[in-house]
Amino acid sequence: MPASHPHRTALSVNVNKVALLRNSRHLDIPSPVRAAELCLKAGADGITIHPRPDERHIRAQDARELAALMRQWPEREFNIEGNPFHNLMPLVRELRPQQCTLVPDSQDQFTSDHGWNFPQDAERLAPVVAELHALGVRVSLFMDPLPGAMAAARALGADRVEFYTESYARAWGTPAQAAVLQTFADAGLAARAAGLGINAGHDLNRQNLPAFLKAVPEVLEVSIGHALISDALELGYAATVQAYLQAMAPGSQAERA
Repeated sequence: MPASHPHRTALSVNVNKVALLRNSRHLDIPSPVRAAELCLKAGADGITIHPRPDERHIRAQDARELAALMRQWPEREFNIEGNPFHNLMPLVRELRPQQCTLVPDSQDQFTSDHGWNFPQDAERLAPVVAELHALGVRVSLFMDPLPGAMAAARALGADRVEFYTESYARAWGTPAQAAVLQTFADAGLAARAAGLGINAGHDLNRQNLPAFLKAVPEVLEVSIGHALISDALELGYAATVQAYLQAMAPGSQAERA
């Protein structure tokens, strides 16, 4: 974790939505692997995927092909996220990404909508965290911004937490924004005090990122899929990645606005 601030937060591009569009037809386009390659060439720091049991977007073969691509970019990060009690662990054992983000979503859930609960989830997560460490994989837990839960996540052995940021995205631009941001700032302080690195993701976009990173300056990585891929439909992958990196830069124009 950086010892001083400001620092540059890493951008991991989630390519699930590329696979979702591909799966709507019996064709091989658009390619999530090609999308990932273009994003990496444009400066993205990593690629994220969230495979689900029904393979409604990312498929196991996609994961394998993306892992092969990422081996050509050893300085970038491959992050596989999902529920370890569904179909996640066999892929992680096979592919050994740099990071695995554990998410408590149900099999038929439309999208992730809450973090892990402590102490309720601690017992069943403990062997998963231990196995991931034995595989040499960094462990991040998808968490709501609850300061009191950070020490418990660290005690379990997590290396990082990924803050579930939908509440902030919904509050952005409303009178509630400052109060909601404060909950994330407080959770960030608690996470750092516990010795955790901080990631963030869910409904973050070019517009709301600068204020979030200003309020929680210790964020090491953001994982962005839906908004970034939507922007790429209009701007192209390279221009979109560059726009997100600019929005995330300390002291960006958007941050001062």
